[in-house]
Amino acid sequence: MKVHRLILVIIISCFMVSWFPRVVFWKHIQPKNRTDIGNRLKNDSEKKLIVFAAEAKKFTKENGYNQQTVFFIEVGLPSGHNRFFIYNLKKDSVTDKGLVAHGNCYEYWLEGRKYSNVVGSGCTSLGKYKIGKSYIGKWGYSYKLHGLDSTNNKAYERTVVLHSHSCVPNEETDGEICQSNGCPTVSPDFLVRLKKIINTSKKSILLWIYE
Repeated sequence: MKVHRLILVIIISCFMVSWFPRVVFWKHIQPKNRTDIGNRLKNDSEKKLIVFAAEAKKFTKENGYNQQTVFFIEVGLPSGHNRFFIYNLKKDSVTDKGLVAHGNCYEYWLEGRKYSNVVGSGCTSLGKYKIGKSYIGKWGYSYKLHGLDSTNNKAYERTVVLHSHSCVPNEETDGEICQSNGCPTVSPDFLVRLKKIINTSKKSILLWIYE
């Protein structure tokens, strides 16, 4: 009987030892790690914006684009984070930002990131885009996109366009948002804000998608 009690005590002790560290780790370490990761992503993103903004200033001037406003999309960021940036090149500052979906490459759910310029791939294509004419299509009010680099020069042929969808929320979220078939897809409310800029611009606006 004593042997049975001793075995029972040992089993309970082992269970408590193995369970307790996990509870402490979850309560104290993981939230701190999530905060650190969030801060690191924000700092890295700001550094990238500075670099791409400098290149965009030169490109827009040399190619006759709007030299004040540029749209940047950093698809390397989690999709639940604001990663569509409206950037003022004159003031070197972000004037507005929102959520944007990336392509799922026609997978049920794309884990990680894949990029392609192939027709029918359903993937996001990295590179610079000229925002073209607006039209009413399958996804409602949309803008044609013209790829300007070798990595995205089939965008028009692929019907990769800037449009909105109700699956994209207005506010940031801890989870992932929906995925598209290659189009930079924003929320309906955010598209309204983009329309005011695009439709009143006398020169074409540059959209730059990067990781």
